Amino acid sequence: MGWLFMPFTSMGGHKTAKSYLDAQLTCELEVDGTLRGQRVLASSCPGNRVYYAAAQTLRDGVAGEVFAVVCLVRWNPRSKDGHQFGYKDMSENMGPHEADCPAHILELLSPTANDYARDWRARCRANLAARSRKLADGDRILFPAPITFTDGHEAQEFVVCKRGRSIVLLDPQNGCFYRISRLMARPWSIVPVTRVHKTVFA
Repeated sequence: MGWLFMPFTSMGGHKTAKSYLDAQLTCELEVDGTLRGQRVLASSCPGNRVYYAAAQTLRDGVAGEVFAVVCLVRWNPRSKDGHQFGYKDMSENMGPHEADCPAHILELLSPTANDYARDWRARCRANLAARSRKLADGDRILFPAPITFTDGHEAQEFVVCKRGRSIVLLDPQNGCFYRISRLMARPWSIVPVTRVHKTVFA
């Protein structure tokens, strides 16, 4: 399905992308004497950017499988052409590129044999594991390949410097500080620190 855009006034009173999409994905329709539908069990759409949901199929009121829905979201209150809200929906079976689904939604999904869905779920779990890593002030981290910055400088190993809730990286080679976007989602490893133990003789 392609993109669907609308002004806020067409959202049926919903104030967020999450509430609107929750309502759109919750429905029932009679088909050949059978009442078919689905309902949203859990959803997330932080910052009105990407919507993730666990949707459960319904047949004559009986709950069925639970699958993931992903919607790309465009939220632009200052839109000049009146297209303030837009979304593009897809199922996990389409193998969405966006793979930051929260754990509580993944845990609700039914088992699947679809290769695209299985790959998507694996990428989501890998991203969750990457973001759960912890960094301490003074840790030394190594990226698998050098990173090129806007000033043309390249570096691969950095020292972590925490400044409140933010993290800057010090290049020990030139003494300059750098910020790297989506740091916790990127591949890197902590360089082990070699400690020298001194023997004390009495």
